[in-house]
Amino acid sequence: QVQLVESGGGLVQAGGSLRLSCAASGRTFSSYAMGWFRQAPGKEREFVASISWLGGTTIYADSVKGRFTISRDNAKNTVYLQMNSLKPEDTAVYYCAATTVKYATMTRGSYYYWGQGTQVTVSS
Repeated sequence: QVQLVESGGGLVQAGGSLRLSCAASGRTFSSYAMGWFRQAPGKEREFVASISWLGGTTIYADSVKGRFTISRDNAKNTVYLQMNSLKPEDTAVYYCAATTVKYATMTRGSYYYWGQGTQVTVSS
């Protein structure tokens, strides 16, 4: 069974930075693309970022492009989301997710495994 555990969420002021981590176990981490999604109260879960199996390709939602950076360290079975210039609109529960394919994708249906989520709150 694939298990994903997010960490690093918390409270930060607008304009600040935060780094989320996602530790994976249960299968070979380097064999699949990973992603981050987020869900704000009353809204649907939305795509944030994705990274290919070796980390060579990344894609981002337009709302976070230029501010967020997804990366991975396959030796540590960990994927990260560096969030800079945070805005109150970024407030949400952030979820790490894993695909069963190699390449970065924004398609929600490609993600089969999900973490429990970590809360990010950005104050104004």
